[in-house]
Amino acid sequence: MDTKSQLADLGLFDAKVPRYTSYPTAPHFSREVGADTFTSWISSVAPGSNISLYVHVPFCRRLCWFCACRTQGTQTDAPVIAYLETLRAELALLRAILPDGVRLSRLHWGGGTPTLLSPAMMSDLAGEIADVVPFGPDAEFSVEIDPNEIDGARLDALAEAGMNRASIGVQDFDPQIQESIGRRQSFELTRDAVTELRARRIHSLNADILYGLPHQTPNRITESVQKLLSLSPDRVALYGYAHVPWMSKRQQLIPSDTLPTPQERLELFETARRLFLWDHYAEIGIDHFALPDDSLTVADRANRLRRNFQGYTDDPAEVLIGLGASSISRFPQGYAQNAPATGAHTATIRAGRFSTTRGHEFSTEDRLRGRLIEWIMCDFRIDLDRIEDEFPGQRSTALKLLTEVANSFEGHLELDTTGLRIPPAARPLTRMIARSFDAYELSKAGHSSAV
Repeated sequence: MDTKSQLADLGLFDAKVPRYTSYPTAPHFSREVGADTFTSWISSVAPGSNISLYVHVPFCRRLCWFCACRTQGTQTDAPVIAYLETLRAELALLRAILPDGVRLSRLHWGGGTPTLLSPAMMSDLAGEIADVVPFGPDAEFSVEIDPNEIDGARLDALAEAGMNRASIGVQDFDPQIQESIGRRQSFELTRDAVTELRARRIHSLNADILYGLPHQTPNRITESVQKLLSLSPDRVALYGYAHVPWMSKRQQLIPSDTLPTPQERLELFETARRLFLWDHYAEIGIDHFALPDDSLTVADRANRLRRNFQGYTDDPAEVLIGLGASSISRFPQGYAQNAPATGAHTATIRAGRFSTTRGHEFSTEDRLRGRLIEWIMCDFRIDLDRIEDEFPGQRSTALKLLTEVANSFEGHLELDTTGLRIPPAARPLTRMIARSFDAYELSKAGHSSAV
């Protein structure tokens, strides 16, 4: 029996499972975590420690059909200006309770389209953040760049503010595919944006490309990947397109019958994967690739790879604070999410309170299972000695879990006295294997394809 048949027998092509950028996943957050809990968790951050900050800008000049992020379209700056005032008020609330000496390990602006801000808006926002949480040594400031919504003045403002990593969404360069997902972005436009970034000495470049898009074929994804490789990005995220029209109404504009089957999705992924490996990129986790000297590759080799809401990261900070509507924060104690709707978030912040509407406080079991999932997603292995180091006295409990999971995938995983490993042939099953460590029921809202 060939590998694809074995994967089919294990249910890979029918399974819908979480991406596990958190544990538990966001559908399991509850309203038991509110603003008071969020405030107490911020107050408990160790003085002088490093934290990360995520700033959500939920506006776009145009709404791409494939995107399931919380965004809204605007053709004027009026709602953006009002939103920035809310961010200033939110930063003031944070300043009032954040312990002394806290520094930034990572700062990321996401969206939406953060590059729709004017140069003055960018400079002001970056300065206000730095006044509350200054950059620490070797800090990283990354921004999601839309080549359709950027120019020299805005790039100058970002470079002067300290941006040292840019992230560009490519998706696919094929014109028919772009038309079918509502995202026109030529290779030439993307190439010019990369050139302008590097002219400003912003040499760390991330790129996102999708597989599983409508009308996508191995030949078409080969051409797009080769064009992307000509730009020499430092890191690439090869994400599977998640078609969830019941959650994201704009995805209903994409006809389901134009989408590849799960078996075809796996072929598309493997086609792109081989191209990145042939170009000497290191394979990071289930869907990232990085140059040999990139910090993500270094972290992977040193077993320091982590996973958060942006995917794989080398960020060592234990605290991530999210600012803006719908942003999620992570603390050692648990998760806290701001009000998803911009209006509700704004009203609460303007009233002098954080807008935390839901979250999750970790139990002891959550911490153990979450770490097992993170290890299997990052390293494709779980070592019992590491479990003992981080969770003293939990070795036997963990071994029981590892044994149960290995039995569920009999003959496909490697289990011995040192721990559990996923061999290369079984790595397409990684998210399904991670699901086996999840104690929570799958969300009624559903998840994306496992491949």
